[in-house]
Formats: sequence, C-alpha cells, structure tokens
Amino acid sequence: MSTSPDPGLAPDLLSRRPSFRWLVEDPRCLLAYGFGAGLAPVAPGTFGTLAAVPVYGLMSSLPLATYGALVAVLFLAGIPACRHAESRLGRRDPAGVVWDEMVGYWIAMALVPFSWNTAALGFLLFRLFDVLKPWPIGRLERALRGGLGIMLDDAVAGGLTAACLAALRAGGGL
Repeated sequence: MSTSPDPGLAPDLLSRRPSFRWLVEDPRCLLAYGFGAGLAPVAPGTFGTLAAVPVYGLMSSLPLATYGALVAVLFLAGIPACRHAESRLGRRDPAGVVWDEMVGYWIAMALVPFSWNTAALGFLLFRLFDVLKPWPIGRLERALRGGLGIMLDDAVAGGLTAACLAALRAGGGL
C-alpha cells in the first residue's frame, strides 16, 4: 500500500488529513472512510474492522442468502466509492479508506453464527491476513489498482478467514 502522491490522481487533500466535515460533504468518501472510522489517527484499518463488528452482530440474524446479497451489494458499492476517495485524496489506497476492511470482515463472518468469541476470533484472523497479506492477497494488492484493487484484496482476506473459521467449526473448535 502506497500513500505517496500519484501524478495520475487529482489531489484534493494532498497536504492535510480529511476531516469528518469533508467526509459528510462527499457521501462517496463518507462510505469509503467507513462513516468516519477511517479517520482514526493510528491503525485506521483496525478501527474500520472494529466498526464492522457490531454491524455483523446485527446482520448475523439475516438468512444466509440475504446476508450474502447484502454483502455483495456493499462490496460493489465500495468499488466506485473507494476509487473516488483515492482520486480526491491523490493517493493510491489511502490508509483511511476502510470500507474494504469492513466488507472483508463481513465476508469473513458470513458462515459462522454470532457470538462475541467468534466475532473476536474472526477479527483477529482477518486482521492477520490483511496485515501479513499471504498469497494471493499481496499479489492482488500489487496487481490491481483503483476501487476494485482496494476492495478485492480484503475480500480475499475475508474469504481466507471464512475458510479458517469454517474449518475450526467443522473440527469442533467453534
């Protein structure tokens, strides 16, 4: 992830941090910044994932097909929103853009029933995959640009987390 200026992007906030007011004035950036979670001064991706946990608690009571359709719509909405925020900020994959972490976490948790233990374990596993970026996550992050690139590597991290959680559940560990 590079936060250096990119000459191909139109910088809007090149020399300063976005504010909540700036986000509210631009709904696409508000979404990309996870409704403000991405404004955290340190570890915005972690804060974005934390903000996704209670939403998962609410979504977990949905039928799986509805949950999956909702997450798919949120993923698709994130592609143009993240691309727009990236363009406005003049940086590739800005750290404050956390919608990808939020959707990635919801993907991770799709197949497990809600409990605070599974929510916490899913959080830890997802953050581990997101930070370490094992294959194919790191390769996707380097190969793809724009909103799709921002969203897809976290969606894959969510998928790997979901697979781990499913294996733990099948083995009786959850």
